[in-house]
Amino acid sequence: MQVFKTLAVAMLVGSAFALAGCDVVVDSNGQTANGRTAGQQSSVAVPTAGSSANPVAEIPREQRAMARAFIEVVNRLEPVAERECRSRPRGFNCDFLIVVDDRTGQPANAFQTVDERGRPIIAFTLALIADARNTDELAFVMAHEAAHHIENHLDQQRRNATLGAAVFGQLAGVTGGGNEAIRTAQELGAAVGARSYSKEFELEADRLGTIIAFRAGFNPVRGADFFFRVPDPGDRFLGTHPANAERVQIVRQTAAGL
Repeated sequence: MQVFKTLAVAMLVGSAFALAGCDVVVDSNGQTANGRTAGQQSSVAVPTAGSSANPVAEIPREQRAMARAFIEVVNRLEPVAERECRSRPRGFNCDFLIVVDDRTGQPANAFQTVDERGRPIIAFTLALIADARNTDELAFVMAHEAAHHIENHLDQQRRNATLGAAVFGQLAGVTGGGNEAIRTAQELGAAVGARSYSKEFELEADRLGTIIAFRAGFNPVRGADFFFRVPDPGDRFLGTHPANAERVQIVRQTAAGL
């Protein structure tokens, strides 16, 4: 397990968000400050050439506080998420890697994926970290993304996409469509299949994320206030996220039972 243990300081130099003592420091090319890719580990953030010998002194106090808050959340929440992951019988990789996407102009976002070895990655953009009003909100978002991996949502989404592509492609074929029509139908089917249970996946991640955040010592109900500051998707066809009211309700119901 890679946890931010000997973390002395988080550095924001220019647009870079460097976590000293963290697993990885990601720049706009997907590389660490010492040349490693995001899939490789780094125990210490190495200042880039030309940076100040004392970069901390150049970082605004507000940014240092933001970095410390993020690191605090990782320190407390990552081991809880990994214990929850290892308690499941599936036996897949539970060694979470948490990274920050420091590319300029990126919207507030967080997502979960896996590297080529199956290691789960949780990525935050700088805009989301800046938008969070407290550590409870950061913790809830992080717990939600960890829950997607624990619930195996990526694999389920891939299976749904594959099935959707096959069904739509077959329908195009039996109705006399040519190769181009079949290919277009397969692409549409994959998109529909991938989104078919996405709202349910989000609510499942909200439920488990509530449990993880609570066990890590955060207030998930307060953390869910983040939803009220993002556009409400409502109940759109093929929407990927449930309505905000649904999400807050599942968080409150789950928290009430803890």
